Amino acid sequence: MGVRMESQQPVTHFGLPQNQIAELRPDEQVNIELVHVFDKMKSVKAFIFDIDGVLTNNDILVTEQGELLRSMHIRDGQAIKWAIQAGYPVCIITGGRSEGAKKRLTDLGIEEYYSNVKDKMTAFRSFLERQGLKPLQICYMGDDLPDLPVLRSVGLSCSPADGVPEVKAVADYISPLAGGRGCVRDIIEKVMKLQDKWPEY
Repeated sequence: MGVRMESQQPVTHFGLPQNQIAELRPDEQVNIELVHVFDKMKSVKAFIFDIDGVLTNNDILVTEQGELLRSMHIRDGQAIKWAIQAGYPVCIITGGRSEGAKKRLTDLGIEEYYSNVKDKMTAFRSFLERQGLKPLQICYMGDDLPDLPVLRSVGLSCSPADGVPEVKAVADYISPLAGGRGCVRDIIEKVMKLQDKWPEY
């Protein structure tokens, strides 16, 4: 993470030098990682999501007229609505371009919607500036290589269960659920519950 201890030992994602991590029992290593991820979740003030492979399952149905159809999980949408109602800015940054997806997500209340994006870092910086937020306050979930620059920059980086290996390697949290199968609900629910903002019925 660009930080070095005085011993010049490389710092791992656990926040400790590699030589100290290696001396810990496996269960102690897991406990350190859990504390690390929970701390990151408690610092989240906004969510950013990719669409294809995160809010959808990566499948595209092509009609005879050439229209591209995507499927989204209803519980992901409900969680996005609750997050927005609780005051979290929610942003979409996608390389795709779908008017149907845009209508669905803006109808949920998402106002920050960046589509047909070639450089996701540019859109990411624009979102931060517009919202007055810092990278460490952002939860970003992506599933493929174009997501890596942003994933490496945010406070809480997340991947669906079926993200590509390169994304999983840098993710702080890997959802047990796949893209389009509730992974967005999963991470929003965990963050909001840790911050005591999840709705009660």
